[in-house]
Amino acid sequence: MKSILTDIKVNLSDEFDRNFERKEFFSKKWPNRKMDGPGSVMLQTGKLRRSIRARVGNDSVTWSTSEPYASIHNEGGTITVTRKMKRYFWAKYYELAGKVKYRKDGKTSKASMKVSKQAEFYMNLALMKVGDKITIPQRQFLGDAPEIRSTMKKIINDGMREIPKRLIKQRLNNK
Repeated sequence: MKSILTDIKVNLSDEFDRNFERKEFFSKKWPNRKMDGPGSVMLQTGKLRRSIRARVGNDSVTWSTSEPYASIHNEGGTITVTRKMKRYFWAKYYELAGKVKYRKDGKTSKASMKVSKQAEFYMNLALMKVGDKITIPQRQFLGDAPEIRSTMKKIINDGMREIPKRLIKQRLNNK
């Protein structure tokens, strides 16, 4: 049983990790982000991806993460704007607005235009009132899916076929 559970842990941990590369939960594509920027919204730092851990128990495998924002991304939902969030949004706005570079003719480069759009995004968030709601779309990376059940069924069937072979080998070793 422990061997089967360990195989499930290894195989499904790899699949859950690949969700970040695919930018989808198996075949369910993640919604695009509202702000232009490098990479996926779920891979800006990679911290969430690296935080996922799996543990084999006596009769189960459990996946978890220590990141407090993991569940809102995995399940979607709304968050309430706080004063602390507004300070963060203003800080991001000023950080990005300072990166906008102007040419001698007064125009900005394409790279600066992207930075400018990011700064505008954070400014719009910073201008929200405390208590306003922000909707976070679901970008599931852990959970149940037909692909998971199919993988588990194959691993369990393969593991069950190994049991008679192991018993015979063990019996021969005991003689």
